[in-house]
Amino acid sequence: MSRYIAGKMEDNRVNRIEITSYGSLIDGLDKKDFFAGVSIPRNRELMRVYRDLELVEQLGSGIPRILQSYGRECFVFLNNFTRMVFPKYVIDSWLVDGLVDTQQKILGLVHANSKISKRVMADHIGVSTTNIDKHIQILRNRSILERVGSDRTGHWKINVVPEQ
Repeated sequence: MSRYIAGKMEDNRVNRIEITSYGSLIDGLDKKDFFAGVSIPRNRELMRVYRDLELVEQLGSGIPRILQSYGRECFVFLNNFTRMVFPKYVIDSWLVDGLVDTQQKILGLVHANSKISKRVMADHIGVSTTNIDKHIQILRNRSILERVGSDRTGHWKINVVPEQ
Protein backbone atom coordinates (compact mmCIF):
# COMPACT_ATOMS: atom_id res chain seq x y z
CA MET A 1 0.00 0.00 0.00
CA SER A 2 1.48 3.35 -1.02
CA ARG A 3 0.40 6.89 -0.53
CA TYR A 4 1.75 10.22 -1.67
CA ILE A 5 2.13 12.94 0.93
CA ALA A 6 3.54 16.37 0.04
CA GLY A 7 6.71 15.48 -1.82
CA LYS A 8 7.34 12.02 -0.44
CA MET A 9 6.01 8.58 -1.07
CA GLU A 10 5.28 6.29 1.85
CA ASP A 11 5.21 2.62 1.01
CA ASN A 12 3.80 0.56 3.86
CA ARG A 13 4.49 -3.07 3.08
CA VAL A 14 3.85 -6.10 5.22
CA ASN A 15 7.49 -6.49 6.23
CA ARG A 16 8.81 -2.93 6.06
CA ILE A 17 7.98 0.74 5.77
CA GLU A 18 9.65 2.64 2.93
CA ILE A 19 9.76 6.41 2.72
CA THR A 20 11.05 7.88 -0.53
CA SER A 21 11.95 11.58 -0.54
CA TYR A 22 12.39 13.35 -3.83
CA GLY A 23 15.89 14.74 -4.20
CA SER A 24 19.22 13.34 -3.14
CA LEU A 25 21.75 14.86 -0.77
CA ILE A 26 21.94 18.63 -1.00
CA ASP A 27 25.05 20.09 -2.67
CA GLY A 28 27.87 20.41 -0.18
CA LEU A 29 26.65 17.53 1.99
CA ASP A 30 28.19 14.08 1.66
CA LYS A 31 27.14 10.80 3.28
CA LYS A 32 29.62 11.22 6.12
CA ASP A 33 28.11 14.61 7.03
CA PHE A 34 24.59 13.24 6.59
CA PHE A 35 25.20 10.36 9.01
CA ALA A 36 26.87 12.75 11.47
CA GLY A 37 23.64 14.74 11.63
CA VAL A 38 24.82 17.83 9.75
CA SER A 39 21.70 19.70 8.74
CA ILE A 40 21.53 21.98 5.71
CA PRO A 41 17.86 22.86 5.20
CA ARG A 42 16.83 23.35 1.58
CA ASN A 43 14.41 26.08 2.62
CA ARG A 44 15.82 28.03 5.57
CA GLU A 45 12.77 30.25 5.93
CA LEU A 46 10.46 27.25 6.15
CA MET A 47 12.72 25.64 8.77
CA ARG A 48 12.67 28.87 10.79
CA VAL A 49 8.87 28.81 10.75
CA TYR A 50 8.81 25.13 11.79
CA ARG A 51 11.24 25.88 14.62
CA ASP A 52 9.18 28.90 15.78
CA LEU A 53 6.03 26.75 15.78
CA GLU A 54 7.94 24.02 17.66
CA LEU A 55 7.20 21.49 14.92
CA VAL A 56 10.85 20.40 14.87
CA GLU A 57 12.86 19.47 17.92
CA GLN A 58 16.43 20.31 17.10
CA LEU A 59 17.94 20.66 13.66
CA GLY A 60 20.29 17.80 12.92
CA SER A 61 18.99 15.46 15.64
CA GLY A 62 16.78 13.16 13.54
CA ILE A 63 19.31 11.12 11.58
CA PRO A 64 21.50 10.26 14.60
CA ARG A 65 18.35 9.13 16.47
CA ILE A 66 17.28 6.93 13.54
CA LEU A 67 20.79 5.44 13.42
CA GLN A 68 20.56 4.44 17.09
CA SER A 69 17.75 2.06 16.22
CA TYR A 70 18.16 1.10 12.58
CA GLY A 71 21.74 1.62 11.38
CA ARG A 72 23.06 3.14 8.15
CA GLU A 73 21.78 0.32 5.98
CA CYS A 74 18.20 1.63 6.22
CA PHE A 75 19.20 4.59 3.98
CA VAL A 76 19.40 4.18 0.21
CA PHE A 77 20.78 7.09 -1.81
CA LEU A 78 19.71 7.22 -5.45
CA ASN A 79 20.46 9.87 -8.09
CA ASN A 80 17.20 11.75 -7.57
CA PHE A 81 15.74 10.16 -4.45
CA THR A 82 16.61 9.25 -0.89
CA ARG A 83 14.85 6.19 0.47
CA MET A 84 14.56 5.05 4.07
CA VAL A 85 13.60 1.41 4.61
CA PHE A 86 12.50 0.56 8.14
CA PRO A 87 12.01 -3.17 8.71
CA LYS A 88 9.03 -4.45 10.63
CA TYR A 89 9.15 -7.84 12.15
CA VAL A 90 6.72 -10.45 13.30
CA ILE A 91 7.64 -13.05 15.86
CA ASP A 92 5.74 -16.32 15.92
CA SER A 93 2.83 -16.21 18.33
CA TRP A 94 4.25 -19.14 20.32
CA LEU A 95 7.25 -16.99 21.11
CA VAL A 96 5.35 -13.81 21.97
CA ASP A 97 3.04 -15.66 24.35
CA GLY A 98 4.28 -14.93 27.82
CA LEU A 99 6.47 -11.97 26.84
CA VAL A 100 5.66 -8.66 28.44
CA ASP A 101 5.65 -5.40 26.49
CA THR A 102 9.20 -4.44 27.54
CA GLN A 103 10.58 -7.77 26.32
CA GLN A 104 8.82 -7.37 22.98
CA LYS A 105 10.23 -3.84 22.66
CA ILE A 106 13.73 -5.12 23.44
CA LEU A 107 13.41 -7.70 20.65
CA GLY A 108 12.19 -5.00 18.27
CA LEU A 109 15.16 -2.77 19.05
CA VAL A 110 17.63 -5.64 18.75
CA HIS A 111 16.08 -6.71 15.46
CA ALA A 112 16.52 -3.18 14.13
CA ASN A 113 20.10 -2.81 15.43
CA SER A 114 21.95 -5.85 16.75
CA LYS A 115 24.71 -3.66 18.23
CA ILE A 116 22.33 -1.55 20.34
CA SER A 117 23.50 -0.91 23.89
CA LYS A 118 21.46 -1.50 27.03
CA ARG A 119 21.59 2.23 27.74
CA VAL A 120 20.05 3.06 24.35
CA MET A 121 17.41 0.36 24.88
CA ALA A 122 16.55 1.88 28.25
CA ASP A 123 16.32 5.37 26.75
CA HIS A 124 14.06 4.21 23.89
CA ILE A 125 11.75 2.20 26.12
CA GLY A 126 11.79 4.66 29.03
CA VAL A 127 13.00 2.32 31.76
CA SER A 128 16.22 1.90 33.75
CA THR A 129 19.17 -0.18 32.60
CA THR A 130 18.54 -2.42 35.63
CA ASN A 131 15.05 -3.09 34.27
CA ILE A 132 16.55 -3.84 30.84
CA ASP A 133 19.00 -6.29 32.47
CA LYS A 134 16.11 -8.09 34.20
CA HIS A 135 14.15 -8.50 30.97
CA ILE A 136 17.21 -9.52 28.95
CA GLN A 137 17.91 -12.23 31.53
CA ILE A 138 14.38 -13.58 31.06
CA LEU A 139 14.86 -13.58 27.26
CA ARG A 140 18.22 -15.34 27.68
CA ASN A 141 16.71 -17.95 30.01
CA ARG A 142 14.10 -18.73 27.33
CA SER A 143 16.91 -18.97 24.72
CA ILE A 144 15.27 -16.19 22.73
CA LEU A 145 18.12 -13.69 22.97
CA GLU A 146 21.86 -14.09 23.33
CA ARG A 147 24.91 -11.90 23.37
CA VAL A 148 27.64 -12.82 20.88
CA GLY A 149 31.05 -11.45 21.81
CA SER A 150 31.96 -8.97 24.48
CA ASP A 151 29.71 -6.34 26.03
CA ARG A 152 31.78 -3.66 24.34
CA THR A 153 32.30 -4.99 20.81
CA GLY A 154 29.75 -7.80 20.50
CA HIS A 155 26.20 -7.90 19.21
CA TRP A 156 22.81 -9.32 20.11
CA LYS A 157 21.32 -12.34 18.37
CA ILE A 158 17.63 -13.25 18.32
CA ASN A 159 17.30 -17.03 18.10
CA VAL A 160 14.17 -16.95 15.97
CA VAL A 161 13.94 -15.74 12.41
CA PRO A 162 11.85 -12.58 12.05
CA GLU A 163 9.54 -12.37 9.05
CA GLN A 164 11.36 -10.85 6.08
